[in-house]
Amino acid sequence: MMISKRVLKRLACCYCRLRSQPSFIHHFRNFSLWSTKKDPDLEAALSRNRRWIVNNQIKNIILRCPNQVVPLEYLQKKFKTLDLQGKALNWLKKYPCYFEIYLENDEYHCRLTKRMIHLVEEEELVKDMQEPVFVQKLAKLLMMSVNQRLNVTKLNELKHSFGFPDDYIIRILPKHPEMFRLVNNGWRKSSMEIELLAWNPDLAVSAVEASAQKQGIEPCFSCSLPSTWIKSWQRGLEEGSKEMEKRIVGLVHELLSLTLWKKLSIVKPSHFKREFALPEKLNVLLLKHPGIFYVSNKYQIYTVLLREAYNGSELVDKNPLVIVKNKFGDLMQEGLHEYNQRRHVVNLEKKRKCMNLMKPERRKVASSETSNQDDNGDTLGGLGRLFDPEERKRFYKVLFDER
Repeated sequence: MMISKRVLKRLACCYCRLRSQPSFIHHFRNFSLWSTKKDPDLEAALSRNRRWIVNNQIKNIILRCPNQVVPLEYLQKKFKTLDLQGKALNWLKKYPCYFEIYLENDEYHCRLTKRMIHLVEEEELVKDMQEPVFVQKLAKLLMMSVNQRLNVTKLNELKHSFGFPDDYIIRILPKHPEMFRLVNNGWRKSSMEIELLAWNPDLAVSAVEASAQKQGIEPCFSCSLPSTWIKSWQRGLEEGSKEMEKRIVGLVHELLSLTLWKKLSIVKPSHFKREFALPEKLNVLLLKHPGIFYVSNKYQIYTVLLREAYNGSELVDKNPLVIVKNKFGDLMQEGLHEYNQRRHVVNLEKKRKCMNLMKPERRKVASSETSNQDDNGDTLGGLGRLFDPEERKRFYKVLFDER
């Protein structure tokens, strides 16, 4: 317990120069409806990540299937868990560089393309190289917890956010018995915990503190509200202890700094209220510091993002895993562009065929109209030709000569 108090105190001291510009928040009854004033660049970053996240989940489903092939019927059932609607076939066709669809025994199947398989292999190599980083991240998370223990089930919900591989427990823990151990006092799988055995003072340095040391300045938050920010709300919140607020802001900032994309769903850290001593209304506290945190409700999922970690819609510092994952994103966009181009060509061809079908009809209509005009002229005894200027001259010449 003394250790946890020491690290929390260190975090609080690190953020003692909290210089966030005050936000003005209207007091609604339902706090969950709040989000920060929209930033187009950060919203674009979240939108780009959304497609990648879905396709990454489909990729993992395929990799777990026998021979890495999945029937489309099975994938269609999984679409509900991916929060997707419509037909799986239509979604997969949008990414031909990602997924290969083929028909076998009157049933559609899906597998990864060769280019995707090469990227999967590259990602595994990067994960092997990043193993020391995973060890440090796991140790830091445990050091920030109240009793240096974290529930495995809860941690699994965040493993991909931190970049941990699916097999991080059997990959990391057995190699570092002096640092970690599994504890299960309840004899249930859901009660299994990872415990930190050795405190590492070199890791007890926050991201803000490390950045300040690198720049030779005092550790403090940097506030970077966009120029379009308008302070139009009135604060209607009861403020708690300033020291407690600084500790929580520092802790959440550190959690976000440990993630690959410097963002988290607000729901996920809320699962660790007891382990990290977080408040019930964490989103309310985060919204009080818009210069540090950006809170979005895109896709009806409340996400908190570190402003300082982004330049426009791009991450400033990219982890090697982020770089290889961006290659997945580039391949995804390449396939989507190819799909859109094909659809454009098909639509143009359809329009051309429609125009060709309409031309004979137009000729028939034009011919019919000409025939009707001639018929009308004959019916009038040729008077219809008087509309021609030359014919009118001849008509009046004959008329005057007769006089």
